[in-house]
Amino acid sequence: MSRSSRSAQVAAIDLGATSGRVMLADISQGRLELEQVARFDNGPVQIWNGNRTALHWDLPGLFRDACAGLAEAGRQSDNLVGIGVDSWAVDYALLREGRMLGLPHHYRDARTTDGVEAVHAELGPVDLYLRNGLQFLPFTTVYQLAAENRDGLLDEADSALLIPDLITYWLTGRRGTERTNASTTGLLGINGEWDVAMMERLALPVGLFPDIVETGTDQGPLLTDVADRLGLVERPHVTAVASHDTASAVAAIPMDPSSAAYISCGTWGLVGVELEAPEVSRAGWKANFTNEVGADGRIRYLHNVMGLWLLSETVRQYQRDGYRADLAELLAQAAEVTSGFEVFDTDDARFLPPGDMPGRIRDWYAERGMQPPMTRPEMVRAIVESLAAAFAHSVRTAAELSRKDVRTVHMVGGGSQNRLLCQLTADRLGLPVQAGPVEATALGNVLITARAHDLIDGDLEAMRTIVADRFPPQHYAPRRSRSTRHHAAVGAGKA
Repeated sequence: MSRSSRSAQVAAIDLGATSGRVMLADISQGRLELEQVARFDNGPVQIWNGNRTALHWDLPGLFRDACAGLAEAGRQSDNLVGIGVDSWAVDYALLREGRMLGLPHHYRDARTTDGVEAVHAELGPVDLYLRNGLQFLPFTTVYQLAAENRDGLLDEADSALLIPDLITYWLTGRRGTERTNASTTGLLGINGEWDVAMMERLALPVGLFPDIVETGTDQGPLLTDVADRLGLVERPHVTAVASHDTASAVAAIPMDPSSAAYISCGTWGLVGVELEAPEVSRAGWKANFTNEVGADGRIRYLHNVMGLWLLSETVRQYQRDGYRADLAELLAQAAEVTSGFEVFDTDDARFLPPGDMPGRIRDWYAERGMQPPMTRPEMVRAIVESLAAAFAHSVRTAAELSRKDVRTVHMVGGGSQNRLLCQLTADRLGLPVQAGPVEATALGNVLITARAHDLIDGDLEAMRTIVADRFPPQHYAPRRSRSTRHHAAVGAGKA
């Protein structure tokens, strides 16, 4: 594994949509040890903007917490050589002369409705898909920019940076747009270049985002004042890792892409397969499948499912109601629920914003004359069943559209710890589910940084072998007696 016998460490700043952390990896003499050195909350900040309350990200606070984590990583290291930054996709900050113009909007903010209408008035959904290969999500960067344009905010900006690129800029002073995250904006053509003609047609400023930076590129050392403030006097270099967190996660999945599908399950569930080239067709558009770039130029052909957001927001509502909700306890109770529920459509847009998730789910059932789950264990069971149904449906669709013979499904991220979800997904698919690693995103991040520093070598398959050896997955075999009934329910859940 290692090309050097010297001790070396690399750090990952991993920013998720609900929390962030700094992970420290020791990669030396054939070892890969991963440890969390800092964890911090991340959530929307509600700010009155003159006519409504808008959702924003507290990026200065996140940067403060990430820097505190880097300082701790430095204290625990004897040779911290590299840093990588990954985060969620699509969101960005507007800048003028290097200064951020206000807090970036949160992708769950409601402002993008008008942006979608403005874009589709100029370029229909099918034509847009054939240009960029992306599934329709109402918060994709192109729609957010159209909303900014409507409000006149783009007139003040001379540049924009996606979230991990902004953190990198604040660390190093260098600006660029890392390719995997650029591929989620809707502004990158299938050819991998900024679609200038489309930007002009949509009246969006050409050149707003910096040039594309390839995954694995050295972004230079920490700024001197940043390094001094954090006690990192050796000024470790920042590597442009696969900065979209799902791209980093997929890079670390110990799978054979020729016969495997994956589910990267956190706040969102990203369900798909890995391809060598984009798959752009009307069938893919109709199924709402996306072509996003992964590490080493691979294509992540996938569909977004609402994911663990449904569970976490349900628990938050129970807590707001005064119930001391413990998710582990609720999942254990849900596993004992014997009454069956029809699965609900996890992709329904009503579930996107924060708020009373159990109430919305009950409304979904009531509108269709169906019996809703009433107790808390029943609600959690309905959510997990519905997620498993959505995952199974998306795996089958990915296999059909990509013409892959999928024989195994890998689930990574926080969802891989949810035993009920893993088992129900295996049951509905009639396929084995390999669960883990939980820390796939951080592993993909640190492995790409380590490769850039010549601490390891090899291609994506070599990195995945390292992960498989160090973090063997847990196996969930399908319970065949349940699979037939569940297969029939999948379609109902997507109605």
